[in-house]
This record gives sequence, structure tokens and C-alpha cells, in this order.
Amino acid sequence: PPSLSPSFYRPGSPLFSSPPSGKMAEHLFEDIFHVTRIDPDGKKFDRVNRIEARSEQLEMYMQLDIATDVYPMHMGDKFTMVLAPTLNLDGTPDTGYYTQAGRKTLADKYDYVMHGKLYKISEDNSSKDKGPTKVEIYASFGGLLMLLKGDPSSAANLELDQKLFLLIRKV
Repeated sequence: PPSLSPSFYRPGSPLFSSPPSGKMAEHLFEDIFHVTRIDPDGKKFDRVNRIEARSEQLEMYMQLDIATDVYPMHMGDKFTMVLAPTLNLDGTPDTGYYTQAGRKTLADKYDYVMHGKLYKISEDNSSKDKGPTKVEIYASFGGLLMLLKGDPSSAANLELDQKLFLLIRKV
């Protein structure tokens, strides 16, 4: 089996098997995205693509680095993306240690999961049409980067230096 680095988790394995509790873990962000471009600035790494995607409900723009040898993404793919503070189904905080404890987690419901840290939140005032201010959220998942840009209310639950999980499932 592939090795699991501290920043990358492979869901769907038999490592998680106990029944979930009644309480659900909170999602800091969730939406359905469509891949609109791949590697807009050219291919930089052999096994990583930078995708650009737009969300359906919250009208967010995202750039995300994906390890394509593990999880290939293509133009037009549609996927659900969730940001969560923990993989524990009961919402209890993450301990900071990956454990093969044989219990069900939020990761079981997704195909691709990364663990990382939100390192920058800023406002984007560069719109030429002088429309509403947008927020830019930057996170790093073991060097794979994410930029999420859109309405500030969509990022209300996110905090600087927050550790989080990014979970993706194609729909």
C-alpha cells in the first residue's frame, strides 16, 4: 500500500470501520465546483496539476494543486469540495496525529483528502468594475497550495493559522 505522509490521507481503506456517532462534524466551507482550466501558467511539476475551478452556489473561484498520480482531474470535472477542522464524525477536535484506529471518519465519504494550514487571508480590491470586495483565502497542504476567492461571508468560519482538511469527491 502507498505510504501516507502527514499531509495526505487516503480514504476508503479498511483503516476506518467503527460506526459513526449521532453528531456530525462541522464544515467550514462546502460547495460544488467545475474545473475550468488546468495548469493555466504551464505545467510546473510532473505529478501535480494546478486546477482552476468555479463553484455553483457561492460563486467562488479556486486554484488548487492536485497530486494527479493519486487523483487525476480533467477539464469539465465536477466535484464537491469541503473544508473541515476535523475528520472526526462527532466533531471532536483533531489531535494532530494520524491514527489507524479502525474507526469511521469524514474521509470515508470522499475520494481525496489533504491536511494543511490556512496561512493568509486578504481582501482583493483589484476588480476593474469596482464591484464588491472579495476575500482571498490561501492554504498549504504539504506544499500543495489552494487559493479560494469570493464573497467574504463564505469565509466567515475560517481563521488565520487554522489547521484544516480539504476533502474532494467527484459528482
